[in-house]
Order: sequence, then structure tokens, then C-alpha cells
Amino acid sequence: MGTLSHAIAPRLAAVHHRRRHGNGIFSSSSSVSSSSSRSSRSSSASGLTTKKKSSSVRVLAGIKHNHRDLDFSDPDWKSKFQSDFEKRFAIPHITDVFPDAVPIPSTFCLKMRTPVIEDFAGGYPSDEEWHGYINNNDRVLLKTIYYSSPTSAGAECIDPNCTWVEQWVHRAGPREKIYFKPEKVKAAIVTCGGLCPGLNDVIRQIVITLEIYGVKKIVGIPYGYRGFSDAELAEMPLSRKVVQNVHLSGGSLLGVSRGGPSVSEIVDNLEQSGINMLFVLGGNGTHAGADAIHTECRKRQLRVAVVGVPKTIDNDILLMDKTFGFDTAVEEAQRAINSAYIEAHSAYHGIGIVKLMGRSSGFIAMHASLASGQIDICLIPEVPFQIHGPHGILHHLKYLIETKGSAVVCVAEGAGQNLLQKTNATDASGNVVYGDIGVHIQQETKKHFKEHGVPVDVKYIDPTYMIRACRANASDGILCAVLGQNAVHGAFAGYSGITIGICNTHYVYLPIPEVISHPRLVDPNSRMWHRCLTSTGQPDFI
Repeated sequence: MGTLSHAIAPRLAAVHHRRRHGNGIFSSSSSVSSSSSRSSRSSSASGLTTKKKSSSVRVLAGIKHNHRDLDFSDPDWKSKFQSDFEKRFAIPHITDVFPDAVPIPSTFCLKMRTPVIEDFAGGYPSDEEWHGYINNNDRVLLKTIYYSSPTSAGAECIDPNCTWVEQWVHRAGPREKIYFKPEKVKAAIVTCGGLCPGLNDVIRQIVITLEIYGVKKIVGIPYGYRGFSDAELAEMPLSRKVVQNVHLSGGSLLGVSRGGPSVSEIVDNLEQSGINMLFVLGGNGTHAGADAIHTECRKRQLRVAVVGVPKTIDNDILLMDKTFGFDTAVEEAQRAINSAYIEAHSAYHGIGIVKLMGRSSGFIAMHASLASGQIDICLIPEVPFQIHGPHGILHHLKYLIETKGSAVVCVAEGAGQNLLQKTNATDASGNVVYGDIGVHIQQETKKHFKEHGVPVDVKYIDPTYMIRACRANASDGILCAVLGQNAVHGAFAGYSGITIGICNTHYVYLPIPEVISHPRLVDPNSRMWHRCLTSTGQPDFI
């Protein structure tokens, strides 16, 4: 029997193909592919390895509609595009498999404090009418900026003329009708991949919200997907009492791991354990696994809701404003950057180098550099650079030493991998093990200045695991609370194969395949990257 990784790697590849040929987006830069052309990108939590093909042209080729290229001379192309978009972003529902499923009045009502008991099995009356529900037809606008030209900074256009086309996605929140009776629900929570600030916050809010609905059977699956197959790992009973103060600590109450058993084994376990709600916290790879579990449950006609909550410190999941853990990572990175600045500023010809997380995308490095105001050079995976030569980093460092007396460099872990010798090794998730670009820059800097007879004092700081292990800050705490609550609302509403995200400051439900095709990347022509460059004052290093 193949592992979960083998089961869902083809799924990621297929979705990636659809994204490249089906999203219909013209881009003002080649950022979507510039990073992935240098290495094989892989998903973060389930040992998935999916190569990402690059495109160096400004316009992404091949817009598809029902497997046909859209003809922009067709006066109906907009309606065809919107029709295709609505089909792709339709979120799976229990009634797709069980058309006779009968909804019942929701047990979630913040004006009702009557305990849910078995006497209400035929329906759950609230004490009074409550207007806090979300209508199933509520939508959130996916894109809010009208770009008048493809050459506008950060422009994402559907056609060469940047025609405005409305794209709506489903609003998240509690529904007035639900498709699960709380007393018959057994809910499970699993955290996969690496650690991330806020995991405990999400676990806590899922448990609290489930109890408000009236669910009594809530369990945690220990150590990721591994917990579904390892006989030595028992389910962890969860309740509000258990999770009450868990958010005050970093890490995960349930533990994390990468990889896992086959999809079939996981679904077998769900059946045997009587689990009919599964909440999966993780990144792209974990979500690919969740989608495969959802598909297998449908294939077996199991009435199971599988809901993902996007967890990645790198902020690299598509279509979302941000993911939980990112704000905390940026905030914690300030400590490392400030330390590097003090070391560099206090030394004669001091140079501080800080390496931050970001395998495929440089959001942490970019935002941390902009927030600190202490960075002279910011290096990210999406923007190529040279170390040597008249336009290289070392030449600019020499200029900074001569003019300022010190310098601070911030580099994302995935930056400049084309400059390093490939390791040809992978981790437990199938991710390529990267060379240490921070150490490489440190060594090359020392070597360069020594050869030129210029004394320098180089300090290198890597705060990666300190950042991952800390508790969520206030901003992430709020985000985690809302994501956890909306995960439960989505499951009770009968949705499955979905994830929750924040889009244009509003919370939405998105079909998992639409967010896992490839990592979200920094656009080198975006206003945010331009703001970072304005702050650092760095030139192009090519």
C-alpha cells in the first residue's frame, strides 16, 4: 500500500496543471515562476514532491475554459470565464453525495444558552430569533483592485486589456441550517508538518466552538497523519477544560510530524473510530492530504466533513491575505535583526547576516526588513542575485562599509539556491534539503574582504527554530480564533474538502485544490517589494 505522499502527489501535479492553464491570469511579472525554475518545489507536510515549471514571459500562456482556450475576440468571453470560475470555486457539500440529506436548525445561537440534550434530536429550538447567521449565497470579492494596465505595479489581469471581471468566493460563518446532529458527531483534530505559532490557538477555538454546537466527542490525533496508523499513539480526548490555557504556550498540544500512512489507511481509521468531522491543520502538503481524504470518503459514500485550516509561517498559500503564524514570525524576526544590527553597528566594519524562513517565498524576509528599518540588503527566492562581480552583493557591501561603516543583510532560506551545490537529499516530507545560503554568504564575505585587505567583523544569526516555537502574538491570536471557529461552522454547514482563509479582510471558504497548486510567491513588481527596496536602498544584484 502506498503512503499518503504517493497517493496525493499526482493530485498536486494535476491541480498545478489546471492552475497554470485554467486560472486565466496575466501577470505584470514572471514572479510566479522565477523561483520555482531554480529548484523542485515541494509541499510542506506530506512528503509531496512536485516540480514547478517556469514561465519567463510577462503573459501566462493558455487560458482554458472547459479545456478550450478562451477567445478574447468572443463577446461572451467574460461570462464564460466567470462560469468556469464559479464551477472551480464551488465548494463541495454533503448533498452532492447524499442528495436526500435533511438539514436541521442550527444549535449554534449566541442568544441561546439552553444545553443541547437528546430530547432535541428532532430539531433544536432557539430561545428567540437570531440574525447572526451567514446566508449560503453570501459572497466575498476575490480581487478588489481594478488595474487599468498590465504594466501597473503588481497587476494581475485576465486579458491583455486588463478587463475588470468580478470573481466571488463563499463567505465563511455559521449557517442557520446544519447537516450534523451534535450528539452524533465525533470530531478529530490533527496538526501536521512543522511547528508554527498559533497551532494551539486554533485547536482551542475548534474545541470551544464544537462544544457550543453541543458536540461531546472531540479527540486529537497525535503527531500528524502518523497518529492514524501507529498503534502506540492513542487518541487524546479534548474538552474546553483540557484546552483552556493551551494557547498560552507555543508548539502543538497534539504534536506534529511529516509524512504518514496511505489515504486508504487513514479513511479506514476514520470509519473504525466513528469520526465524521476531521479538522486538518497544515500547509500545502497537508491540505493535499486532506483533499485526498475527502475524495476517498466521497468514493466510499461516508458522511464525513474534512476541513482544512491553512498553517504556514511562510505565508505562501494562494489567494489568502495571510496565514496564521506569519505576523508572529515577522515580529519575532525583529529581535534577530535588531541583534544583528547592534553587533554590526558596534563593531569596526561590522556586517550582520540574518537568515529567516522562506523556502519558496520571501514574505517573512521582505516584511521583517521593511518593519525593522535596519536592513541594507534583503534577499528573497523570487529575485535572483549575484554574490560576486561589479553588480554583486559583495561590491555593495564594500560600498556600505566605506560609507556607513557597517551593514546588515537579511536573506530568506530559499534564496540563491542556484549559487549553492545541490545536496540531492530530501527530508521526511520529500522537500529538497537546501544548502545554507546564510553560511555561504558569510563565508564569501569574509573571504572577499580578506583578499582585499579590508578587516571586517561578520556575525551570522539563524533564529529559525526560536521563531517557530514561540506562542502567537495578539494579531495571530485573533486570526487563529476566527479560523478555528469558521472551520467548525463550515463542517456543520455540510461542507467538506474546503479550507478557511482571510481574503480582503473577510473570511471565506475555498475549495482545497484551488489553494494547493503551487506556493504563493512575492511579485518582484509588487508595491510591497518596491516599498522594501525603498527602505533598504539596495540596487539590483544581477
